[in-house]
Amino acid sequence: MSTTSEAAGRTRAERMRLPLSTEVVAATAEKHGVCVRPFTMEVGDPDTGELRYVPVPCGSTVESVCLPCARKAKALRQAQCREGWHLTEEPDFTPEPPTQQQTELLEARADLVHAYRQALGEGEAGQAEELRDDIRGLDDELRATGMRGRLPSPEPAVTPARKRSTRRRQDAPDLPRKKVAKTTVGREYAGRFRPSMFVTLTLDTYGRVRDDGTPVDPDSYDYRRAARDAVHFSALVDRWWQNLRRVVGWDVQYFATVEPQKRAAPHLHTAIRGSVPHEVIRQVTAATYHQVWWPQHDELVYDSDRLPEWDMRARGFVDPDTRQPLTAWDAAVDAVEEPAHVVAFGRQVHSKGILGGTEEAGRHIGYLTKYLTKATGEVVEAEGARQREHHERLHAELAVTPCSPRCAVWLLYGVQPKGAHGRMTPGHCKSRAHRRSTLCLPGRRVLVSRKWSGKSLADHKADRKAFVRDALAAIGIEKPEQDTSRLMWRKVPPGDPNVPPRAHLLMHAIAERISWRAEYDRALLAAQGPPGGAETSATRQAV
Repeated sequence: MSTTSEAAGRTRAERMRLPLSTEVVAATAEKHGVCVRPFTMEVGDPDTGELRYVPVPCGSTVESVCLPCARKAKALRQAQCREGWHLTEEPDFTPEPPTQQQTELLEARADLVHAYRQALGEGEAGQAEELRDDIRGLDDELRATGMRGRLPSPEPAVTPARKRSTRRRQDAPDLPRKKVAKTTVGREYAGRFRPSMFVTLTLDTYGRVRDDGTPVDPDSYDYRRAARDAVHFSALVDRWWQNLRRVVGWDVQYFATVEPQKRAAPHLHTAIRGSVPHEVIRQVTAATYHQVWWPQHDELVYDSDRLPEWDMRARGFVDPDTRQPLTAWDAAVDAVEEPAHVVAFGRQVHSKGILGGTEEAGRHIGYLTKYLTKATGEVVEAEGARQREHHERLHAELAVTPCSPRCAVWLLYGVQPKGAHGRMTPGHCKSRAHRRSTLCLPGRRVLVSRKWSGKSLADHKADRKAFVRDALAAIGIEKPEQDTSRLMWRKVPPGDPNVPPRAHLLMHAIAERISWRAEYDRALLAAQGPPGGAETSATRQAV
């Protein structure tokens, strides 16, 4: 009996339980590490005139969105963490000297900037705009030569913002301060041990919580401070690195991940190269704080029934009743006498020494990257009514907590945010800090210092490709690097009738991946595996 006749003899309920063809294709793609949500690019070869359609991986880092792409991204981060954690030699970051072309372009830019400012001063708006376009063109040429960093703005200097005192708060412990040396590698002990560190930092308590992370007394739980601490958590972490380097006297390097606790407060896990005394870690943590010199935002001035309105003549938001402009951002900041918020770490500090190349080091790398493939909502998913209510109250506070000087939430407090424009909706900011799906994790999930491994993620990916290419070359299979710079790439708009269906592109990618896998297996048999005697998950992801 044929498969079609067998299916025809089933009931409707039985047929509905059969997998769809698209689900089978997606499952097969996941099995072979092929992106299940690629976007299609039209690729043209100017030499041959060939035109083809190529599926480009979506690059998602969340498993629920695209499992293969998320696993590849996680493998890259694990390789990055492993290579930089226990380095024994300093990464070489000696910059190349500027070329003659770069200096000549910069000289021409200096002349244009001088002419631009002179035209502005004489009121020659048209000439100034032409000069501004020429400056942009030179900036593009300078970047094309390989120069990095920002160029000074051609705009005339403005009045500097009011400076705040850098004197430490009297309620914060003092810290010793050393000149920070350029070294990044930790000390060696007993002529052969060079331990590194694994540290966990948490925020302060906002009230007693149960085992599921919900507050014992929701009415006394400080949701306002929890929301503000979450918004400014990244600034607090940056200050911690700064303080740690000043205390130990060398350029501490780190690989850190930010995760939510059960109570939905962010905390930091970090691998630190080199060994730092545990007492120093605790001392720096207790003495680290971040002051937020923003206008006070404790009491709402406007609500959903009465919101500021954009006034074309005033080129800003005004009160809906009096038509008076709201307080400008610079004026509001200048009037600040006390910080609007001070964020600090809690008492819970965990630090541990780790030796490189040990099973414990590998286990902690897995711990560091454990939740990188999950969305925040999946890590702190509410399992009961009590947790859902806790998350909703926290999100409600985050919705009225400004996340930056340009946040539209400032309008609810009667303050004109920086760069205000007519497209702003008072109280509605598109930043991740206000989304329900990113509770208390508004910023980046991975924080890596510049001198960690001496490589970017693209460099680590290229290393894995080179490893596979060399393994194949050893058995006579040559995979030369293709020059794609000469090709013409164009993203295909939705609804293009010439684009093949996604299922066709996935099937082609699956067949190609099976062929690559077979070649790589032959190379493994010939070489009896990669260095170490066993194939790693990272090399499997590279195929």
